[in-house]
Amino acid sequence: MITIVSGLPRSGTSLMMQMLEAGGLAVLCDGERKADTDNPKGYLEWERIKQLPKDPSLIAEAEGKVVKVISQLILALPEGHEYRVVFMQRPLPEVLKSQDEMLKRRGNVELIPDSSALEEHFQRHLIEVNRWLASKANINVLRVHYHRVLRDPKAVAEETAAFLGAPLDVDAMVQPVDGSLYRNRMK
Repeated sequence: MITIVSGLPRSGTSLMMQMLEAGGLAVLCDGERKADTDNPKGYLEWERIKQLPKDPSLIAEAEGKVVKVISQLILALPEGHEYRVVFMQRPLPEVLKSQDEMLKRRGNVELIPDSSALEEHFQRHLIEVNRWLASKANINVLRVHYHRVLRDPKAVAEETAAFLGAPLDVDAMVQPVDGSLYRNRMK
C-alpha cells in the first residue's frame, strides 16, 4: 500500500505530511525544498514525484511510505498498487490568496486583480480529480478539510489513523498543528 497526501498547492498538504511523520509513518522526501517563511515547518516533498506523468513506475519507491502528490499529478498514478489518499481541502479563495502571497514574497508574479477565472479553473480541475479518484477501485480517499485540522486536530488525527489502518501516535500527530500559521484568511 502507498499512502498519498494530495490536494491543491497551499491546501494543507505539508501540514498533513508533518502530522503523519510525527505520528510514525515513514515519509518519502528528499529535503530539497527547505522550510521557509511560507512553510516554516517544511514541505516534506520528493522532487522526483514531478516525473510521475513521464515515469509512473517511480511510485513504487513509495511502497509502505507516505508521499505528497499534488492534485495536478495524481491523475498519473498507475494501476498495480493500492493507494490510500488523504486529500486536503481548503476554500479556493484562501488557496488563491495563499498562493498569491507566496509568489509575491518570492517576487515571482504580480497579483491578478480578478482571480475568478483561476478559481473556476481550479473548480473544474477538482471535479475532474474527484471523478477520477471515485472511478478507481484501488484507491480509497479520506477528505480532510484544512479548517477542521486547525479546529480539532486530535479528531482528524484519529480519523486519519483509522482510515490508514496504521498504529499512529495520535497525540504526536497533533503537535505540528499551529494555528498561528493560518495567515491567509478570507475576510
